[in-house]
Amino acid sequence: MKKIVSLLFLVVLFSSCSEYQKALKSEEIDGKYEVAAKMYDKGKFEKAIRLFEQIAPSYKGKPQAEKLFYMYAQSYYKTKQYYLAGYQFENFASSYPKSEKQEETSFLGAKCYSKLSPAYSLDQADTDKALEKLQDFIDTYPNSTYLAEANAIVKELRYKIEKKAFENAKQYNTISDFKAAQIAFDNFISDFPGTIFKEEALYYKLDSAFKLAQNSVPQKMEERLNNAKAAYNSLIKFNADSKFKSKADDMLAKIEKDLKQFSK
Repeated sequence: MKKIVSLLFLVVLFSSCSEYQKALKSEEIDGKYEVAAKMYDKGKFEKAIRLFEQIAPSYKGKPQAEKLFYMYAQSYYKTKQYYLAGYQFENFASSYPKSEKQEETSFLGAKCYSKLSPAYSLDQADTDKALEKLQDFIDTYPNSTYLAEANAIVKELRYKIEKKAFENAKQYNTISDFKAAQIAFDNFISDFPGTIFKEEALYYKLDSAFKLAQNSVPQKMEERLNNAKAAYNSLIKFNADSKFKSKADDMLAKIEKDLKQFSK
């Protein structure tokens, strides 16, 4: 019985492969479409793509085109070819504005760009593009069933943008360019007022201001000590129980001690 089942499986497999190979070589467009649809339904997306690539130009404007281009886009998406999938989903959405798949393809087209978003340390052009596409989707479909997922992706992408901006500002502190660091942290907080990195940014601004004052020439020290004290106050005003409070208090004690020399 096992041998019979195995034999039947091989026959079906060979028949399927043979059908696919014949379709690839065939000039008959409708036959290619049927086999491509079969490959798609079976989850053989790479094979489906090869056939869709051959016949897509010939089906534009035909009744079957809507289904074909939807399967074509999904095949790229399922095989994680997100650049091509995004292009096909966007093309579908613009070509078939009345399709029942309009909302889904609009969302998946935007989602594809998020899949292209790199690590935060790299250039974030694709992340910016993904955010733009997702915001367009959210604005167009405010009651979409995909809204929660879209918002979750937006949150993740915005975190990445904020993380890069924060690390760029922090880098000035790391290389001891304390004056530039203060400006960078001010710009960061201004650009991202609700950021989860705000407490850290305020602390590193204080750290930069403190170190700049400590290494200052005498004629600039008083002003810079007062700037550092203001940075301390900003941190504590934001969070009186800051995780950085102990370090900040140590800095404040040194700042106030050094300021006494200017009050004599």
